[in-house]
Amino acid sequence: MEVISLFGDSYSNDRGSSAPIKEGGEYDVKIEDTGRDGDGIARIEGFVVFVSGAKVGDEVKIRVNSTRRNFAFAEVID
Repeated sequence: MEVISLFGDSYSNDRGSSAPIKEGGEYDVKIEDTGRDGDGIARIEGFVVFVSGAKVGDEVKIRVNSTRRNFAFAEVID
């Protein structure tokens, strides 16, 4: 007997490979906002990235440390 799921075949990230960023990737971004913990917030194709140590208005190069379903964490690099 074959079982067919109506809800997809995994519990992984719904964005799949369509997420606009990758862990370990480097991107040039502009910090648009500040998070509640003081981290800068950038957006890459609408995907939210929290950047530690960045301030609103900064234009920086970042490296993505980890990604979640709807957001990611990154750090400023040279």
